[in-house]
Amino acid sequence: SQITTLINHKDKPKRSDKTLQAIQRVGQAVNLAVGRFVTVGEAIANENHELKKEMSVACIEARRAGETIAQLTDVASLDHPESDSHITIFTDKTGVVKAARLLLSSVTKVLVLADRIVIKQIITSRNKVLATMEQLEKVSSFQEFVQIFSQFGNEMVEFAHLTGDRQNDLKDEKKKARMAASRAVLEKCTMMLLTASKTCLRHPDCESARINKDGVFHRMRLALEQVIEIVTDSRPTGENEMAPISIYSGIKEFKNKVEGLRENLYFLSKENLSTMLEVILEHTEDFTDSAYTSHEHREHILELSKQAKMELEQLVSVWMQAQNQKTKDLMEDLEVAILKTCQCMNELKREVHSAATSLAADLLKYHTDHMVLKALKITGVEGNLEAVAEYTCKLSEQKEQLVEMCRLLRHVSGTEPLEITCIHAEDTFQVTGPQIISAAETLALHPSSKIAKENLEVFCEAWESQLSDMSMLLREINDVFEGRRGEKRVYLSLPRPGKHNANLKALKPVKLDTEEQAKIAKLGLELHLLTSDMDSETEKWEDQENEIVQHGQGMSSMAYSMYLFTRGEGLLKTTQDLFHQAEIFATEGTKLASALHAFSDQVHDDDKPLLLLEAEKLISMCKQLQITAKASVQGKSATFTKVDACILKTRNVMTLLCQLLPLCCKLLRKNKAGNGCLKPAPPWREDRIRTGTNAHTPERRAETFGIKSLENHVTNMTFLESK
Repeated sequence: SQITTLINHKDKPKRSDKTLQAIQRVGQAVNLAVGRFVTVGEAIANENHELKKEMSVACIEARRAGETIAQLTDVASLDHPESDSHITIFTDKTGVVKAARLLLSSVTKVLVLADRIVIKQIITSRNKVLATMEQLEKVSSFQEFVQIFSQFGNEMVEFAHLTGDRQNDLKDEKKKARMAASRAVLEKCTMMLLTASKTCLRHPDCESARINKDGVFHRMRLALEQVIEIVTDSRPTGENEMAPISIYSGIKEFKNKVEGLRENLYFLSKENLSTMLEVILEHTEDFTDSAYTSHEHREHILELSKQAKMELEQLVSVWMQAQNQKTKDLMEDLEVAILKTCQCMNELKREVHSAATSLAADLLKYHTDHMVLKALKITGVEGNLEAVAEYTCKLSEQKEQLVEMCRLLRHVSGTEPLEITCIHAEDTFQVTGPQIISAAETLALHPSSKIAKENLEVFCEAWESQLSDMSMLLREINDVFEGRRGEKRVYLSLPRPGKHNANLKALKPVKLDTEEQAKIAKLGLELHLLTSDMDSETEKWEDQENEIVQHGQGMSSMAYSMYLFTRGEGLLKTTQDLFHQAEIFATEGTKLASALHAFSDQVHDDDKPLLLLEAEKLISMCKQLQITAKASVQGKSATFTKVDACILKTRNVMTLLCQLLPLCCKLLRKNKAGNGCLKPAPPWREDRIRTGTNAHTPERRAETFGIKSLENHVTNMTFLESK
C-alpha cells in the first residue's frame, strides 16, 4: 500500500513541507521493511545451500530496489537551490515505477523460494518418518523397539509441527480439510502403532496380531502420502481431482443454470440441463436403494424425483418457445416454470437432508452405549472364541450401517470441507472395524495378555472417538443447512467493544504460537474428550428442555470452542477471547449449580446431601475459574500461564459435570420425577445385544481421557516382559 501511495502521488507544482516529509517517511519505511524482509531471506539462504544462489540474487535485487525508492523519495532538501540537480520522485517518476516493479518481482521470488524450502522440509521429514517406520516393522527385540520408537516419536512431533504450520497457511478450504483429516489419522495411528507393535512382539506367531499391525502401518503410509500430495499439489496418475459430485452441489449448480435463463436464453442447451438433472437423480438412488432409508422418506424422494422431471419438461417447452418468440406472456410463463423447477429442487434437497440426518441421529444414539465393544472386551478376556466371532459379526453390521450413514451425509454436507470430513469418517469406520476384530481375536487367543487387552482398548477408543466426532459433524451439517454457517451456539459470541469489562481494552490480545499450542495440546485433547462425554450424557435425557441439560449443553459447547483455541482454530482467535469465554463458562456453571439446588428439593433426603455437596464443589470451582480469567497479566510467559490455568480449570469443571449429569439422571429415575428421562431404542432396530451379567464393566473413571499419552506408553514399555 505504501508503494501504491508513492506511485499514485499527484505531482503538484506547489509542495508543502508536510507533503515532502510524508513522502520521505514513506520511502524510508519501504526501505526499512525491505531490509528486514531481506535479512530473513538471507538467513534462510544460508541454511539451504542448494537454493542459496537464487535466494541471494533475489535478496540483492530487493535490497537494491528498496534503496532506490529511498533515494528517489529523499525530497526534504528540495527547497534548497543547491539540490536542483538531485533526481527525485518529482523529476523521475518512471524510476519509482521501475524500482517498485523490481521490488515486487524480487520479493515474489524470495517468497516462492521460501515456499519451496518449506515443502522440501516437509518431504524430508516425511522421508525420515517412513525410514524409521520400516525399521519398526522389522524389529524383533523389545529393547531395539523402544530405542527406535523413541526416535520415531520425535520425528512425528517434528512432522506434526511442519504440517500444522502448513495447514494454517493454506488458503484453499478443501485442501485445509484434507490436511486436517490426514493429520488426524497420523495422530491416532501413532498410538495404535505402538500397542499393535508391542502385541506383535509379545505374540510373534499370532497371525491376527500381525494383520492388526500391518493395517496400522498401511494406513499411516497412505496418510503420509496424502499430506505430500496436498503440499506439492500433485496426485497419483489417473486420480481425478474432484470427488464424485454430491446431491447438494449438483442441485446448487442445476439451479444456477436454470435461473441463468432469465438473463440469457441461449447460454446452454436443453441436453445439458437434462443431463445435470439425470446425474442428480442417479445420486438420489443412494437413498432410495439404501436399506436404512425409511419407507416414508423413500416414497417422498421418488415422488419429488418424478415431479422434477415433469417440471423440467415444462420448463424446456416454454424455454424453446421463448427462444423463437420472446413475448411478454411467454416470458411470464418461463418465470413461473423457473420458480416451480427451483422450488421442486429445494424440496428434494430438504427431503434428502431429512433422510440422511434423521438416520444419522438415530444410529448415533443407538450405538452410544458401545455394547458391542464392551462385549468384545469381555469375551476376549474370557478367551471365548465363539462369542468373539458372534460379536465381530455384529460389529461388521454396525460398521456397514455407519459407512452407509457417512455416504448419505456426504450428499447433504453443504460445504466441501464437511464433504471431505464425511469421506474421512467413512474411511475411518471402514478401516477401524476390521482392526478391532483382529485385536479382539488376538486377545481371545491370548486372554491373559495385558498388552493384547491394552491394544484392543486403544482401537475401541478410536472407534468411540470417531462416533463422538460424527455427533459434532452432524451438528455442523445441520447448522449449515439452517444458515448458521457452522457456528456452534450463541454462547460463542466474542467480546463486543463497550459491552464488557473496561479492563479488557487495556490488554493487548495475542494468539498462541506453534510451540505454545504444542505444550497445551494434551490438555486441549482431554477437554475435547470431556465435551464428547458430556454430549453423550445430555443426549440420554428425554426432556431436552430441562434446565440442567440446557446449562450442561451450553457449557459443553463453550468448552469445545476453548479446545479449538488450543489448536489455533475456531471462533476464539486471541487469548483475550479465551479469557472472556472462560468467564462466561464460569457464569453458566454457577447457573447450573443453582438449578442443581432447585432439583435437590425434588429428591429424597438420603440423596440430597450428595447432590448439594457436588453443587457446592461446582460453585467453588467456577469461582476459581472466574478469578483466574479476570486476573490481569503482562508478558508472553505470564499470558501463556494464564491460558494454561484457564484450560486446566475448565477441564476440572467438565470432569465434575460428567459425574454430575449421570447422577442427576439416576436420581430422576429413582424418584420418578422425570419419568422416561432415557429414550427407548427406536423400533426399527433388531437384535439388541444382551450380554447378561458379563456385560457389567466398571464405568470409565473421570481421570481417564481416551488414548494414553505417548510418553506414558513409552515409559510403560519396559514392563512388557511381565505381561
